[in-house]
Amino acid sequence: MEERVITVPLRDAKDAPKPERAGKAMKIVRSDLAKHFSAPEDDVNLDESINEEVWSRSRSKIPSKVRVRAAKFEDGVVEAELAD
Repeated sequence: MEERVITVPLRDAKDAPKPERAGKAMKIVRSDLAKHFSAPEDDVNLDESINEEVWSRSRSKIPSKVRVRAAKFEDGVVEAELAD
């Protein structure tokens, strides 16, 4: 098992229209973790805590970055949760 803490920048999501920023941010988190762990995006499982952090101030006022603790298991699945 491989485990890392990664800071995912969400500044690219600010280019999206305001009502779509939170959804775009979640896609960025998923794709960034897939890139760092060399896994397909379908194998990246995000915890509810990441979703709650991104949506905490509504869909248009997303945070600029998110710290995530992620682990890749032997079967290739990546599980991520919000780092404290």
